[in-house]
Amino acid sequence: MNMIITISGKPGSGKSTVAKLVANKLGFRHYSVGDLMGEMARKKGMKLEQLGEIAKKESWVDNELDEYQKKLGETEDNVVIDSRIGFYFIPHSVKILLDVDLKEGSKRIFNDQRSDEESRKTAEDMLKAVKKRMELEKERYKKYYNIDYQDSGNFDYVIDTTHITAEQVSEKIVRFIKTRIAEGVKNVLKNNH
Repeated sequence: MNMIITISGKPGSGKSTVAKLVANKLGFRHYSVGDLMGEMARKKGMKLEQLGEIAKKESWVDNELDEYQKKLGETEDNVVIDSRIGFYFIPHSVKILLDVDLKEGSKRIFNDQRSDEESRKTAEDMLKAVKKRMELEKERYKKYYNIDYQDSGNFDYVIDTTHITAEQVSEKIVRFIKTRIAEGVKNVLKNNH
């Protein structure tokens, strides 16, 4: 059975890490829209936050990311895509949302200190930056698509990752996917008899 899985989530929820683990466990390919945006920022000689500020004013950033996701949805199968709004561009995907307490998510990002993000001196500074980033994204997604990526009603499965490891989250998703596949096979068999 062919399948596309989109994984969305708040900053620090483990979206990219979990998506890689799920792809590996299922033998699927993994794509990351965040990685693509980071690559765009690096090519322009700026940090991710700076590109986010530009995206607020200029639509070319989102247009490029949108087209990339739409194309994946049309041309790929058996993939896991981590993207805040992949569920919107690939409506036929199995849509997963990872939730996290913002303090915990910010602490994870702070401890990770990703090279493509602005570095912060304290976890509190990171929390402020994460809140600002989420507000910018919320405004952009509302303006361009009239959606709220944090609305759990958009998703097939929602997991709070605050108190569990990425490995545990990936196991829950794999079990959910295997159940979906089994149900799909059962329905196909039922309809063929």
